[in-house]
Amino acid sequence: MKEEEEIMVSICCIAYNQEKFIADAIEGFLMQEVNFKYEILIHDDASQDGTADIIRSYEQKYPDLIKPIYQTVNQYSKGIKVSSAFNRPRAKGKYVAFCEGDDYWTDPRKLQIQFDCLENNPDVVCCYHGDYVLKDNILNKESRIAPEYRRSYTSYEMMTAQVHISTLTIFYRNLDIFKDYPHEAHFIKNGDTFLFSIMGQYGSGMYLPNIEPAIYRVHEGGIWSMKARTEQKSMTMNSWFWMTEYYARIGNKKIEDQFRMRYIIGSMAGVPLIRLIKIFTNITINYVVSPF
Repeated sequence: MKEEEEIMVSICCIAYNQEKFIADAIEGFLMQEVNFKYEILIHDDASQDGTADIIRSYEQKYPDLIKPIYQTVNQYSKGIKVSSAFNRPRAKGKYVAFCEGDDYWTDPRKLQIQFDCLENNPDVVCCYHGDYVLKDNILNKESRIAPEYRRSYTSYEMMTAQVHISTLTIFYRNLDIFKDYPHEAHFIKNGDTFLFSIMGQYGSGMYLPNIEPAIYRVHEGGIWSMKARTEQKSMTMNSWFWMTEYYARIGNKKIEDQFRMRYIIGSMAGVPLIRLIKIFTNITINYVVSPF
């Protein structure tokens, strides 16, 4: 492809202490068979193992394709969302694909199929496909997404986070909002949930069953997969709170109410019945009885 050819797709990859896995991810990027130009943006968050050295070896082989950032101080530990802070702002592509350094793609036609999908469907903001789980070197060839969720989603379902999308499979339009991301994103724990909701304001999501499943790796260093359920719930509650704040700020009352109700109901889960009765009694006294 000619040097002056416009970059159409930016592959964004974040890595940290993944020396055992990062080569699989990069090989999945390099094997893509496409008729357009793409770039590979890798952010290494000050890995303490050999991850950065492996990335450098690939960078030396493909200097025009692989564009890394090597941190000397870990940014995630400082509360910085590395994807939105370092990769998405520098993405030159019309479209963005995402895959973390411990996951990988298996279909060499993945990007081309997804590219064609968005080129031919202007009302679709993103497309995605299935994935399998790899744990302890055992591949479970059963989709991580239940059959009823292997489908396309409306704009409303996207905005209200009623979607089941594997992040390592997503391919989306590089919207202006991603260059100047809403400040609520800095506080949110589940960045993917916020990202999908933001996308919903610009279109629907399309499921593509004709792409070979990607591989989601479960291991001890996994940021989400190895967290306890209580911590996962806490992160979800945090997300609903800040999404409520975001939609309140932009004046979308309908979506704001959706997340506010979820946050309230989620907060009550596990609360003893007697405590709930006292809470509702106080609400009744303050908002119903008091005015009279």
